[in-house]
Amino acid sequence: MIQKIPLYQPSISNAEKKNVLDCINEKWISSKGKYLNKFENLFKKKFSFKHATVTTNGTTALHLSLLSLGIKKDDEIIVPNLTYIAPVNAITYVGAKPVLVDVNKDTFLMDTENIKKKISKKTKAILLVHLYGFMYDMNEINKIKKNFKIKIIEDCAEAIGSKFENKYAGGFGDISTFSFYGNKTISTGEGGMVVSNNKYLIDRVVMFKSQGLNIKKNNNYYNHEVIGYNYRMTNICASIGCAQLKRVDFFIKKKKLIHNWYKKYLNPNCISFQKEINFSESSFWLVNIILNNKNLKNKLVFFLKKKGIETRPIFKPMNILKIYKDSNKLFKNSHDIFLKGISLPSYPDLNESKIKYISNQVNLFLNK
Repeated sequence: MIQKIPLYQPSISNAEKKNVLDCINEKWISSKGKYLNKFENLFKKKFSFKHATVTTNGTTALHLSLLSLGIKKDDEIIVPNLTYIAPVNAITYVGAKPVLVDVNKDTFLMDTENIKKKISKKTKAILLVHLYGFMYDMNEINKIKKNFKIKIIEDCAEAIGSKFENKYAGGFGDISTFSFYGNKTISTGEGGMVVSNNKYLIDRVVMFKSQGLNIKKNNNYYNHEVIGYNYRMTNICASIGCAQLKRVDFFIKKKKLIHNWYKKYLNPNCISFQKEINFSESSFWLVNIILNNKNLKNKLVFFLKKKGIETRPIFKPMNILKIYKDSNKLFKNSHDIFLKGISLPSYPDLNESKIKYISNQVNLFLNK
């Protein structure tokens, strides 16, 4: 009998179920309740952030961050060409222009020299996506920030617990965002978080996510001060987040083990792995392999599917999507990674025997 191994699934314990039941019993199931502030406070304390506020998901967290920074029509935001679409869409939501930058072939992250070439008088921010949990050289990014006087937004949707020089992802930007979707390192089903060391920015995020209402003012019912949105997390989602956060160290430790098991069992002559930069620690949200031959990728995916192993392609480069198409520019590394790469099962409940089985099937196919 073929064993089914999904790409990802959340790890849910009795603690999550207990918290959800508590919300139901207390009737606090919507966007008010004790778990919302508790989740924000636990998250701040765990990762050493000064201010944090929850949102409905990672995409709305990005939208709110851009709004809080005052990004507007015709502003330019630098963003990687190889990314999930959410950050690029969020830039478009506020009328700004996403300026796409190719990535390094080893790290899958924007090259700093390429970033500098794309900066113009209209550039207001760099939106860093810590892709698959891998960190940028934040010393180099901070030099660019200082020299060009532009803002830094960190998209840490895939990088909860990742570090650069022992400081957590999200602690470097003017404002940073997280996602708690079902396949993220910790999950609330749907959910997001915005963090910053700047209280003014977080206050603005809170106002924008609450239909433009300044909830910091007493007795300020229905006095909406800006055009806002309903981007508030539910108490039920936050209750799940509180339980997940207690196990986040275990999740991250396990993901590092999974990455090491793949490196142990996969044939290094046939594939390569995404690489960490010096002084960084990836949380290895997904383990990705790059094949030596792009023609083999689709065949490998089909082969593994027949064996019950789910995989996923690397994110499609933005410039080849119809909505962001830019055929006049060459993004060679983005395209090579997309054409040759796949993501392997990486969820925290995997054990070494399953990783060995997956690796053996990959090796079997490639050895043929």
